Amino acid sequence: MNLDNERLTNLSIDELEALANSSLVPNTQTQLSELLDKNANNKLSAEEQITLDKLLNQIDQLNILKTRAKYTLSCLQRVQ
Repeated sequence: MNLDNERLTNLSIDELEALANSSLVPNTQTQLSELLDKNANNKLSAEEQITLDKLLNQIDQLNILKTRAKYTLSCLQRVQ
């Protein structure tokens, strides 16, 4: 696997740092925590399960982007 394909191009260092350090907004974090608690107690409705699945997928995608931003930043630091 060529890791250079994982670099995020056309983003400034400030944009890469913002992405690398991003986190969920408080409302979404609260919603996620509540859904995870309900899930742990087997109390999720079908609609809540769909919402939880969607949130977890979005978090997975965000984590991939954050990792790619961190990788890109580390590559840029090595060049300097």
